[in-house]
Amino acid sequence: MAKRAVLAYSGGVDTTACIPYLRHELGVEFIVAMAADLGQGDELEPIREKALQAGADVSLVVDAKERFVREFGLPAVQANALYDGHYPLTSALGRPLIGELLVETAHAYDCDAVAHGCTGKGNDQVRLDLTVGLLDSSLEIVAPARIWDFSRAETIAYSEKYGIVPHVSKEKPWAIDLNVLGRNVEAGLIEDLGWEPTEEVWDLTTAPQDAPESPAYVTIGFERGLPATLDGKPLAPLDLLRQLNARGGQHGVGRIDMLENRVVGVKSRELYEAPAMTLLIRAHQELENLTLPADVLNQKRPLEAVYGKAVYDGLWHGLLRKALEAFVHETQRYVTGEITLKLYKGGVSVVARSAERSLYRHELVTYGNDCTFDQSSAEGFIDIFGLPSRVWNTVNG
Repeated sequence: MAKRAVLAYSGGVDTTACIPYLRHELGVEFIVAMAADLGQGDELEPIREKALQAGADVSLVVDAKERFVREFGLPAVQANALYDGHYPLTSALGRPLIGELLVETAHAYDCDAVAHGCTGKGNDQVRLDLTVGLLDSSLEIVAPARIWDFSRAETIAYSEKYGIVPHVSKEKPWAIDLNVLGRNVEAGLIEDLGWEPTEEVWDLTTAPQDAPESPAYVTIGFERGLPATLDGKPLAPLDLLRQLNARGGQHGVGRIDMLENRVVGVKSRELYEAPAMTLLIRAHQELENLTLPADVLNQKRPLEAVYGKAVYDGLWHGLLRKALEAFVHETQRYVTGEITLKLYKGGVSVVARSAERSLYRHELVTYGNDCTFDQSSAEGFIDIFGLPSRVWNTVNG
């Protein structure tokens, strides 16, 4: 069994109980608790101190917000990555980064193991285990929540035995994961498929019926597929995400209620709030329609689903995702321009498009006198285009 471990620490019930469990049940002698700041919005110093109170030898908070947005969020926008056609991977994208930070911390503190508090039926255990295994297979992976046979109440009681008082809200009995890309809510009443979420479940978004009566317009400028400006003003990626989250959320944009196919084979109901990612992907898709030829779009769209599933499944550091990234990167050389979106009562629509290298040519599509399209060539094109089908019909009756 490992003697020195770095624990992915969130301050929650499970990860807090992991500290005494690693020490007293599994014999780990040196424990580093590492909390990753991905834009949760919490004051993380109390979380750092809580880990020390629970018995960690070292407690760290790593500010990774900029890295998260630049290295994970923006590539996902370029890929239009949506899992099952809906989910913009806001939580899933954070796990490979947390895995990277765990490996880096393990190396820095001479640890021979990485630990986490994920349960045996969730996605995050898969993502963290795979990330650590792909980056450094010599590190042992320890998951106490897959070992102990505790109920939720028993987990709390175990912590209290060692003088740790977990903070649990009985008023909101669901699990929340929040970062700068969005918010995920699961468990509790959400597991009842007949239950309509009440407003207390949501936090980043206004109820569409309560959103402003007048629509809002946002213009997002992209350079080589990366968001660079908002309403003509250059912004750093993290600031741009934050502003889009606020503006989209105000107008009820970005609520997702979906039945999700987990990696481990079960279906679960998940609620997401992702105003910024919803707006960015919608604008980016439209700009690609304007700047990429049809054959490239026809190949990219199905590959986007493959990319999204690879990320969801925890294979960010696998060869498939990296190979797809190379394809996406090449297509983005031409995706520069601006898209204006209209936000109204939870809805998003495109109202204006512009690009220096736009493939929309007015002189080809207009029915006015300045049309340059040679209509006389259409008959021959149709004849050749339909030839294979006519031959097949002739041969097969």
